[in-house]
Order: sequence, then C-alpha cells, then structure tokens
Amino acid sequence: MDYCMAITPAPDPTRPRCAWAQADAMMMAYHDHEWGQPVHDSRMLWEMLVLESFQAGLSWRTVLRRREGLRAAFAGFDPDRVARFDAADEERLMADPRIIRARAKIRATIGNARAYVAMRDGGEDFARFAWGMVPAAPVRNLSGRVLASSPLSHAMAVALRARGFRFVGPVIAYAWMQAAGMVHDHEPGCFRHPAR
Repeated sequence: MDYCMAITPAPDPTRPRCAWAQADAMMMAYHDHEWGQPVHDSRMLWEMLVLESFQAGLSWRTVLRRREGLRAAFAGFDPDRVARFDAADEERLMADPRIIRARAKIRATIGNARAYVAMRDGGEDFARFAWGMVPAAPVRNLSGRVLASSPLSHAMAVALRARGFRFVGPVIAYAWMQAAGMVHDHEPGCFRHPAR
C-alpha cells in the first residue's frame, strides 16, 4: 500500500472512530484507510518515519496537509537520492514553502536517509529490523488509553539511534509504530478496535 492515500470515497462522519480522527474528512480518511494498517515495505516505513519526525511539536493534520510538498521536496522519499543531499539542498529545503521548514528535521531526514542506505548496504533490511523489534505483532493496546510512548518504543528509539538515526525518540517511535500497524491503538469505541 502506498503511504500516499489513494483517492477514497468520502468517509462516513457518523461512523464511530478514534476521537483524534473526528476533526475533518482528511483526518477521517487517514484514520480509516492508513493509520494502523501493517506496512512491511522498507522504503515506505522510512517515509513514514520521516513524516512522524516532521510531526514532532505539530498536529498530524499539519503533516497531512504538507505531505505532498514533503514528498516532492524530498525526491519522492527516495532514500538513495535524499542521502546524497548536501548543504545547498538543505538551504533549498529551508526556502521551500510547501514543507515544514525546520532545519533540525531537514538535517535529520537527510541523515536518516544515509542511515537507511547504510543499513541496507550492510545487509540489514529496514522492515525486517523494525518488525523484528515487535515480539508479537501487532502489539494490541487494550487499555483504552492512547499512550505517548512505551517500553517497546524506548527500545525501538535506542535501536534506531544505534544505527545512526536521529530525531527518533520514544514518542516519535511510538507514533511511527502506531501508524505502521506495529501497535494497534484504536480507541475502544472505534470501528477498527480489535474488540469490535
């Protein structure tokens, strides 16, 4: 599945879903068709990690609105191309109104592309690494509370940083794991909650 959501029918606003997804049709469609769907494609997982890193301190709606601009600015989220970005590219990105212009996030994305490429070139598949961190996938959070982080996301963040990734603390790692379906975190009343 392409993380760039395909054209889907307008979501039914009366359908029970997680509270965070009720704001507008864009958030409902993201929730209904993307968030929490298991993603096993390495490049797509890297793209999702980039987007979660850009979300830090912002709303997810902001990232969704800028997603296509981010995709265009970062060479279609091709890690091989982004890994070759240099100081001139960084300045180009800082001037690009289509994206979230945060220098630390831009630098982290370029560095994380290099870390991804280094993993792959060293024989370590990114998807296999990520899903291998999850003992019983997906982890089902049946507590009824949406967590900001977990012991598993702390371990994931440590493992990512050990491989050269930056801007990937436990909160970003947890959000990434939720989005990629490694953690099933739909609220109890949501139509996608495992108990329904």
